[in-house]
Amino acid sequence: MPVSSSVRHRLEAQGFHGLDDATLEEVAPWLRWSPVLCTFVMTAGVALASPVILWALAGTAFLGALLPFHPFDLLYNYGARHLTGTRPLPHQGPQRRFACGIASAWLVITGWAFHAGATTLGFALGIPLILVAGLVSVTHFCIPSVIYNTLVKPQVHHRMNGGGRVS
Repeated sequence: MPVSSSVRHRLEAQGFHGLDDATLEEVAPWLRWSPVLCTFVMTAGVALASPVILWALAGTAFLGALLPFHPFDLLYNYGARHLTGTRPLPHQGPQRRFACGIASAWLVITGWAFHAGATTLGFALGIPLILVAGLVSVTHFCIPSVIYNTLVKPQVHHRMNGGGRVS
């Protein structure tokens, strides 16, 4: 099924530029892979008021901020994609890495709130975090990427016919 212009725009806002239509059509649904896994883990961490789960996820998110890919992408690229017969996920841009950095800090603070016995604060922090992650998981709309693009004027990118490279 062809990717709509709104989905393309939302993915480009996350830093996935230069993907031709065929590539984007194939990987767009799978670009939800890491956000969905993160949403599930953070939901478990908040529901259980577990600093350990939240801090472990914070470490994973921190790696997603440092690396050109999220660690959960490796599960897809080296496992699930072989079952689906799809190509590997492209590297994430600075927008999505910024989102991972925001999530990492938010998870650490939320975990600290639960650790300190400030359960109400933990839920007050954790529930909006779940909603932000859930939003990108369902719609590809990433609030931290919008913030990044507002703060840092994005470079102009041109789509190339089939190369998947940014010019």
